Amino acid sequence: MVFRKGVNQFREKTLQLTPLSNWQRLYGRLQKVNVPYLYGFSPVVVPKPSTWSERLHITGYWFLEHPANWTPPQDLQEFIAAGSPPVYIGFGSMTGRDPQQMTEIALTALKKTKQRGILVTGSGGIAATDLPETVFKIESVPHDWLFPRMAAIVHHGGAGTSAAALRAGVPSIIIPFFGDQPFWGHCLWQLGVSPEPIPKPALTVDKLAQAITTAVNHTQMRQKAQFIGEQIRLENGVNQAVAAFHQHFPQQQAFLQMI
Repeated sequence: MVFRKGVNQFREKTLQLTPLSNWQRLYGRLQKVNVPYLYGFSPVVVPKPSTWSERLHITGYWFLEHPANWTPPQDLQEFIAAGSPPVYIGFGSMTGRDPQQMTEIALTALKKTKQRGILVTGSGGIAATDLPETVFKIESVPHDWLFPRMAAIVHHGGAGTSAAALRAGVPSIIIPFFGDQPFWGHCLWQLGVSPEPIPKPALTVDKLAQAITTAVNHTQMRQKAQFIGEQIRLENGVNQAVAAFHQHFPQQQAFLQMI
């Protein structure tokens, strides 16, 4: 429902279809005709309930790898190599009302915990500011390259960022803003790979500093994150999704309809 405007734009401009107006009616129709669903998250994180039908598939995550011709910036590589693994802090497309305040909280928490940090500005959730030598700032960098090199990952709890952090085998610290983010934050906390989530309005320097200390130093949490990461890296969500698609729409049937 949140993304219906984007869905309708895609329908009109790309698929040349009419926009949808009655979304509740659409969901009812999909249920009635037994349309299969593919859920692109890991059963390690959300196991499939026994009451779900065979048309509902939890396939594993659908990861997009960084381009083969991409190389990390030299100054970023040098910063990472110059000391202990840094703490990642970034909030993706979440901007918030006061990026400057978020940045000050992040920098003060890093200083208080004596941790190095990488601030990823993304869509503006982290403000441009003067930084100490122990903190590196960059607009964006592929998660699949960066996250395994981090000591902990502070993020908003979006589905994609949570998945990347899990695969990296590194503890998360989740600051949910809205939508499904509190859900994923709760999932990672229950898995034992993250301290309890800190809702964005409740974020303080002390709370973030305590969460960073826990994520960096809690041996059991770090071991659990590594274990979950190993499990997720063994999955192939894309292959599982394709297999589920062909299960419901066999190739032979599709071919016969084409000729």
